[in-house]
Amino acid sequence: MRYIGSKILMLSNIKNVIDQNTENVQTIADVFSGTGVVSRFFKQNGYSVYSNDSLYMSYVLSKGMLEMDNPISPKLKETINHLNTLTIENAKWFDINTAFIYQNYSPNENSKRMYFQNKNAIKIDLIRQEIERLKPQITESEYFYLLALLINAVPYVSNITGTYGAYLKFWDKRTYNSLVLQETDILHSNVDCKCYNMNATDFAQQVVSDLAYLDPPYNGRQYMPNYHILETIARYDYPQIKGITGMRIDPEKMSDFCKKSKAEQAFRELLTNLNCRYILLSYNNESLLSTDVMSQIIQEAGIRQTFRLFEYDYRRYKNKIPNNAAGLKEQLYFIEKKL
Repeated sequence: MRYIGSKILMLSNIKNVIDQNTENVQTIADVFSGTGVVSRFFKQNGYSVYSNDSLYMSYVLSKGMLEMDNPISPKLKETINHLNTLTIENAKWFDINTAFIYQNYSPNENSKRMYFQNKNAIKIDLIRQEIERLKPQITESEYFYLLALLINAVPYVSNITGTYGAYLKFWDKRTYNSLVLQETDILHSNVDCKCYNMNATDFAQQVVSDLAYLDPPYNGRQYMPNYHILETIARYDYPQIKGITGMRIDPEKMSDFCKKSKAEQAFRELLTNLNCRYILLSYNNESLLSTDVMSQIIQEAGIRQTFRLFEYDYRRYKNKIPNNAAGLKEQLYFIEKKL
């Protein structure tokens, strides 16, 4: 899944910094997990991972792919096939009036929004409702695995350029594809992993780890408005929505990490509350806080002589194509924390 600020191209750099600057790290807390790509990378490399994100869709993606450790059973394969073959005709229990995605995010008598072709909107509702119906018959890990497969499948039929902050006014060719759940291999490991759906500061106070990895928001761009439909599919809570794009009306306020006036204090509070031996933080040199300010905040939370700043040429996120931007540096801030 394309995700704002994804660290998939930074994984080797992250590993190198950990390998070269730490000792005996066995547990890692991923404080802002996003799609879970870094958490899964940590698990793949033998670490026990505590993965957290305040977005429920991110929690689902991590829990579905991180906590599950057993091979995909023949029965679960049959369930995936069953979900893929659902239709209005063979799902006698299905009521189109309860199909929230179809009713609100595809063109019909109730909506003009063009996020999905009708067939795919209905398929999303069919699969999401059937997963809920199957919940008493499957394990918790299988439930979240199936939800994760659905969330990962949706972008491939979405009429967007990258995020769900807006839809295209014409049908992109991908929208004519049929939504299909694709079985994803499970990472088998002897380590324990646990996922959380919490505010970052609350998570920091609760979880103890050897190293905390942080990939916070870099700017004023909120994640919820850009992924609101995936959040609704994950929750399937029939929320109140508003506006041209059908945004969720949620009580959550804008994150302090996205506010120029409050980001500095938010980082100080978070870093102070982390229960870990090492801190590794991703940021860039065009973020809300300057390199000098972030360096100072990090050093206040740790042992100053252990502070390191690593910089890498990176690519700016754009809706269509991530391109090389002169002067843009992806940064990794490292420090050993004060005990």
